[in-house]
Amino acid sequence: MAKASDLKKGMVVEINGVPHVVKQVEVRSPSSRGATTLYKVRFNNLKTGQKLDESLKGDDFFKDADCVRAKVQFSYIDGDNYIFMNMEDYSQYSLSAEDLEGQKEYLTEGLEGIVALLTDDALLAIELPGSVVLGIVDTAPGIKGATMTGRTKPARLTTGLEVQVPEYLENEELIRINTATGKFMSRA
Repeated sequence: MAKASDLKKGMVVEINGVPHVVKQVEVRSPSSRGATTLYKVRFNNLKTGQKLDESLKGDDFFKDADCVRAKVQFSYIDGDNYIFMNMEDYSQYSLSAEDLEGQKEYLTEGLEGIVALLTDDALLAIELPGSVVLGIVDTAPGIKGATMTGRTKPARLTTGLEVQVPEYLENEELIRINTATGKFMSRA
């Protein structure tokens, strides 16, 4: 059983007997006395693709969906489909770009550490690793003397993702990105 306060992007829970994936979690802490923290969560129905928005309290419970979790590796893109390979039996699964909305910017060929959520040998969703390493393709030139705690600048990464990075970073450097927040963590 998962609490609403424990929900993270990519988790799969059961709502009314149907598996739903968490697409977005927004935390709101009202300032009035005695008010409870509210969690505004957007779910996607994994069978129909329909969106479901819910406002929840931190102690609302969800049943974990009946899914088999398997370690997979991202292999390649075939048209509009993303192909993943099971690391144990080498079987392949595919998900459309639409199903991977908000996740495909972190996928690079050969990326391991991905957990696939399977039902009846059909891929429902994936859970990304906590962080991924991506290369900087385009950013303003590095500034000598810029410190770690200094200002940031935008950088475009190899997958097309744009993040804010410290000013001292240059093109072609590898950096670690948090997949839950989409923010720069460190040099790789």
